[in-house]
Amino acid sequence: MQVQDNTKSSKTHDHNNTSTHLIHDGRLIGYARVSTTEQELSLQLDALIKAGCIKKNIFVDKTSGVKTQRPGLDACLQELKSGDTLIVWRIDRLGRSIAHLVGLVAELLTRNISFKSICDGAIDTTSASGEFVFNIFSSLAQFERRLIQERTNAGLEAARARGRKGGRPALQANDPRVITAKRMYLDKSMDIETICKMLSISKATFYRYLSTV
Repeated sequence: MQVQDNTKSSKTHDHNNTSTHLIHDGRLIGYARVSTTEQELSLQLDALIKAGCIKKNIFVDKTSGVKTQRPGLDACLQELKSGDTLIVWRIDRLGRSIAHLVGLVAELLTRNISFKSICDGAIDTTSASGEFVFNIFSSLAQFERRLIQERTNAGLEAARARGRKGGRPALQANDPRVITAKRMYLDKSMDIETICKMLSISKATFYRYLSTV
């Protein structure tokens, strides 16, 4: 969702902001997010406008940060062009996790788009120190991924030691889906591929239990 611009002229608004903000080659594009419709966007919007964004260039979402579908962010990323700067109130408004945040910012940098967080002043890829901080975040993201992988592998090893295997448990012969699949096959009412798709079982499972008919 995009914030409506109530100013008479965006050009005039930009001119007024140049007295307190550095002049950028591109535009300043803002993104704001709140978790629920009950929360207010005013704090973030005021901060973004103070940072130099005009209202028509601010995109918003009213949804949880963990949700993958964020139409406001999608529209914002589509609007951004080379030379622009994406500004957020705080980094947790943008990314679902460190890895997701780093991925987004890395994608922006490849498109020659800068990134800045108002409350996290050190995160500003328009400056050398900001790029350094971003590199630290990249390392943290890699560390986070390695930890998850190590914990997953450790869990699988522990399960194997207890005689269990990872993945979904195998379907039993008395499972209703297996029984139904056998009946449908014997009735010759439909082909095997359709049966498996309808009952959400693999062909391997079907053939394995078909021999018990």
